[in-house]
This record gives sequence, structure tokens and C-alpha cells, in this order.
Amino acid sequence: MSILQEWPEPITRVQSLSDSGSPVIPDRYVKPLSERPSLSSGANPMNIPVIDLGGLVGHNAKFRALTLKKISLACREWGFFQVINHGVSLDLMHQALEVWRQFFHLPTYKKQVYANSPRTYEGYGSRLGVEKGAILDWNDYFFLNYLPMTLKDHSKWPSLPTSCREVIEAYSYELTKLSRSLMSVLSVNLGLGEGYLQNAFGGDDIGACLRATFYPKCPQPDLTLGLSSHSDPGGMTLLLPDDQVSGLQVLKGDSWITIKPTPNAFIINIGDQIQVCHISISMII
Repeated sequence: MSILQEWPEPITRVQSLSDSGSPVIPDRYVKPLSERPSLSSGANPMNIPVIDLGGLVGHNAKFRALTLKKISLACREWGFFQVINHGVSLDLMHQALEVWRQFFHLPTYKKQVYANSPRTYEGYGSRLGVEKGAILDWNDYFFLNYLPMTLKDHSKWPSLPTSCREVIEAYSYELTKLSRSLMSVLSVNLGLGEGYLQNAFGGDDIGACLRATFYPKCPQPDLTLGLSSHSDPGGMTLLLPDDQVSGLQVLKGDSWITIKPTPNAFIINIGDQIQVCHISISMII
């Protein structure tokens, strides 16, 4: 059985299309009418819950129980929530956004050193999937592995800007700690031991990856999407958005709701694997 080693078509960087100044996007980025962005959803006053994780710290059982309840309700009603007082340095969060911003604004030939392939997707990319002639999303990205240690390869991480690898390492370490704390909360809310989900996902060998996504300015934003509608296949996604831009939408019932990012907060998305775990446990109960 042959394994696809390269992309089925030449790769065009979305940022180069944006920088070209063309008023028209290529046909391969034009979404079918039913999949185009819904601009009307931006006026919806709803927003995903914002939860203060400070209630999990200390010995106040009442506040801890209330925080657990808020997270449980957010998971059941939305599958998304935002967290503040999460323990991650605000300075580190800003550094992480800045080093990636600087990377994506480097000359293309410097970024091309890290060009990825369908073999692992690790590196600098501009498309997902290997279907020839597919309609593409309007973004460039960088994907890398952080855990398990056997997959971590610093040589595949950007060396520019010069602080990039150091910041990525520190940022990924802090988010791994936060993820473990949230996994513990979800385990308790499911009526399981605190370490259940952590162990179910591999314990000390749990997998963790990072994807930085860059959405260049688009001349026809009504025709395309930065990222097509999807659910995340893993256990949990921690998203650090640019809080100056509201672009992420989540499906609530039959409506797409534009998330309003809270400054210095992470957006938590409960992935497919934990959703399945919740459904299975609920059925057993």
C-alpha cells in the first residue's frame, strides 16, 4: 500500500495571495453557498460562559463546588467555555502571540525551511487534507508536537524570531499543566477519580500538540472561511485568541454564535473523545 508523501497540488501560501493586492480570491477558496460565513450571527447577544478558575484553589469547598458546577453546565450546554485566573502568566501569553505574529510576517523563503507534508503535517502549512481539487480554507498555520517526548523535535520548531523556541517550550509546558487540571475537573464531574481522564489519554505519555493559525486579510471575506466548520477530534483544545478580533463561531442549537473573547482568557473546547466518554458514561449510569 503506497503512502502519500507530498501534497497532490502545488502549495500556495495564503499570505502571498493576500499580499498580492488582488481584489478577487482564487476559485479554490470560494465556499459553496451553504458553507459561507453567516454575518447575521454577529448580532447575537449570547456568549459562551466565562469561568473563574480561582475557585479551584484553596480550601473553600463551597467555591470549589460552585466552580465545578459551572464547568459541568458549560460542558453540557455548550461544549465550550472561557477560563480566567487560570495560572498561566499573562506575559507568557502575550509573548506566545507575538513570536507567532513575527514568524508569519517573515519573508516566505525563511518560513519555507519549515514547509510541511502530509506525512506528519508538522511544520509550516497552508492546507489540510490531500484531496485533489478540494476547496481550501483561508489560512496559513504551523503545527508541531509537544508530547509525548518521543515525538518532540525542537529542530522542527521555528528558530526565528530568536526567542521562538524558548517561548513555545515555556508556553506549552504551562498549558499542559492547565490541561491536567481541567482533565481532573472533568473527571470529577463525570463521577470518576480525579486522574481518570489523564490516565485514559495516556497518563505520562499523553499526547499534546500546538497549532498556530494565521488568517491573512481577505478581499472577499463573504465568500470563504478562515477555517471550515468542524469538531476537534482530540480530548480538549485550549485556544488563545487574538482578543482584538472576534472570528470564532460555535454552533448552539441551529445558530452560529460569534464568541466574544475575554481579555487574557483561554477558550476551552471539549473535543470528540471526551464528548464520547461523557455519552458512554451517561448511558451506563
